[in-house]
Amino acid sequence: QVQLVESGGGLVQPEGSLTLSCVVSGDILTNWTTGWYRQAPGKQREVVALITGDGVKNYPLSVKGRFTISRDNAKNTVYLQMNGLKPEDTAIYYCNWKGYWGQGTQVTVSS
Repeated sequence: QVQLVESGGGLVQPEGSLTLSCVVSGDILTNWTTGWYRQAPGKQREVVALITGDGVKNYPLSVKGRFTISRDNAKNTVYLQMNGLKPEDTAIYYCNWKGYWGQGTQVTVSS
């Protein structure tokens, strides 16, 4: 049974940093696109970072230059390094892999 477990969220001040982790169990992470998404209250879920099986990374303009997605195949884990956080980055962050979703981790950016 495939499971995705996110962690690393929390409360951070503006311009702060956080690193989120997504551990995939039950299958092998490689060769598939993995993505980080977020959903703020009252808004639709949106993609914030994608990494393909070949390691190609894509970001929307809203986070480009601030967020970095990476993958550790040995640990079956995908990371999201977030720098220069803004209040508008506040959301629940989810990991997606092969259509499976994790439970999400809350990120709150506030002074």
